[in-house]
Amino acid sequence: MIIPVRCFSCGRVIGDKWEEFEERTENGEDGGKVLDELGVKNYCCRTVFLTTEDQVKSISQYKKV
Repeated sequence: MIIPVRCFSCGRVIGDKWEEFEERTENGEDGGKVLDELGVKNYCCRTVFLTTEDQVKSISQYKKV
């Protein structure tokens, strides 16, 4: 998944937190609490994390034959 390096709105660096966020939420932790612990406080930055969806799995089923 390609996560933006910086927030689109405020410009803060957020790309370095993606892997830990993804790993912890896949293990069942609440996304909001994980973002609080990672120090992501701005609404615009949180939106990037909570609305990004991994499209690789859905696209890979249409691979060339």
